[in-house]
Amino acid sequence: MFRLPEGRRLMTVRHRIGAQEGQALIEYALILALIALLTLGVLQALGTNVSGILGQISSNMSQVLNS
Repeated sequence: MFRLPEGRRLMTVRHRIGAQEGQALIEYALILALIALLTLGVLQALGTNVSGILGQISSNMSQVLNS
């Protein structure tokens, strides 16, 4: 069976661990970007609805105060 020298084996293990950490960071960044995009989409969709509701409340309150 072929065996790597001890120093070479250690370098191989370090390289694999480093590659996995870099991959994990990229995955976290992609998930964060997806969450940010979804949040922006939801806020834009709800923003117009919330604005319309607040406008109706303001209109109703002014009607009550003028009565």
